[in-house]
Amino acid sequence: MKKNLVLLGMPGSGKSVIGHSLARETGLKLYDIDKLIEKELGLTISNIFEKKGEDFFRKIEEKTTLNVLKMSNNIIALGGGAFLNDKIRSRILKNDISIWLKWNKYTLISRLKKSRKRPITYNLDKRDLVNLIESRSKLYSMAEFRISCDKLTKYEILKKILKIYEK
Repeated sequence: MKKNLVLLGMPGSGKSVIGHSLARETGLKLYDIDKLIEKELGLTISNIFEKKGEDFFRKIEEKTTLNVLKMSNNIIALGGGAFLNDKIRSRILKNDISIWLKWNKYTLISRLKKSRKRPITYNLDKRDLVNLIESRSKLYSMAEFRISCDKLTKYEILKKILKIYEK
């Protein structure tokens, strides 16, 4: 039984995109947590935050993520805030292969400022975004592996992850 391969990082770090490529390359099933929640509730993540609030979203995120983590040999793209949850983080660190897709804060800021679909970051100014990235990075750094993505192509990121997973 092989461990799950869990991708984590800030919104805009490419967890979903890389997850899809990994699934195609390996034949493993991808579980994109945000997409699962959107499908279950019939609302976008932004609409869930707007209509039900962040606390509601975090409860659903915890339940959905912990259920998916019970399986093995899958690719899991976490939501940007999921690894901040103690239960989720300790479960992943104990049982799975965790990879932080790490980007320079300026790269992330430019991506996040363009996107209306990321409710946590949409209304933040640059200083608040930097603070959010830095505070989350402290927890993301607990991941078993870290890939500094800034100077890499998508293909190079994919190859690094495959090398980790095949060990």
